[in-house]
Amino acid sequence: MSLEAHHFIQPDWPAPATVRAVTTTRQGGASFRTRFASFNLGFHTEDDELFAVHYNRQRLFIQLELALGAGLAPAGTRQSGGRCGDHHRAGGSGRLGQSAAGKACVVMTADCLPVLLCDRAGGCVAAAHAGWRGLAAEIIAATVEAMHCPTSEVMAWLGPAIGPEVFRGRR
Repeated sequence: MSLEAHHFIQPDWPAPATVRAVTTTRQGGASFRTRFASFNLGFHTEDDELFAVHYNRQRLFIQLELALGAGLAPAGTRQSGGRCGDHHRAGGSGRLGQSAAGKACVVMTADCLPVLLCDRAGGCVAAAHAGWRGLAAEIIAATVEAMHCPTSEVMAWLGPAIGPEVFRGRR
């Protein structure tokens, strides 16, 4: 996979070759408002949706298509603070979504934990937004359950998230 190294983090995990994963950083985008600088992908923010957010998303999809192959079609979910997961099974379906091969599971996080999951065969992939509300609502267990594969076959990668050092001195 050839992606701009400072714009993306590629998981180092033993996923099958057919499963590819990436998480974005805040670098390399078109958002110039201090709070969003610079690679904001969220329409739910006060960023310039018509220019910055659309541009950033288009740039992301083009970069991913170039790196992962033509035909990549991101398939996202509607997120909330409670439960959010996106799940895709090659040729099958699940409670959290369905797709054929070539779709991307998408989950948006800022300071919450993105959890990427797949089975050892690479036939099922999932992404979960695991903030404190999602963890309390057992989003990871629900996502694994929706994958409909033996839990012994599931592997996970925990992405970047906010750490306790950010909260020191706050009470």
